[in-house]
Amino acid sequence: QVQLVESGGDLVQPGASLRLSCTVSGRDFSSADMGWYRQAPGAPRNQREWIATIRTTGSTMFKPSVEGRFTISRDTAKNTVSLQMNSLKPEDTAVYFCNSYPRPMGSNAYWGQGTQVTVSS
Repeated sequence: QVQLVESGGDLVQPGASLRLSCTVSGRDFSSADMGWYRQAPGAPRNQREWIATIRTTGSTMFKPSVEGRFTISRDTAKNTVSLQMNSLKPEDTAVYFCNSYPRPMGSNAYWGQGTQVTVSS
């Protein structure tokens, strides 16, 4: 059974940096493209937005609004995928989730609990 555990969220001021981590268990991590997603305050689950992907090849993709500020990495030995977030803005405030990429579909799709990032002065 797949388990995703996100961590690293915090309350920070604009311009600060955070590093999020996601530990993956119960699946063959090395064969999965992985993504980070976020759910803004008040947004429904089905409006979680994709923000970054790292493929098994190591290639990466980013949502334009975070490109240049965020980087994504993976450690296959530790089954973790990380999101380094720099120059944070108030509009980055959200609950952040990791999952496979493309995202799993369906109302019963598994997601972890996410980690809260709040950017506020």
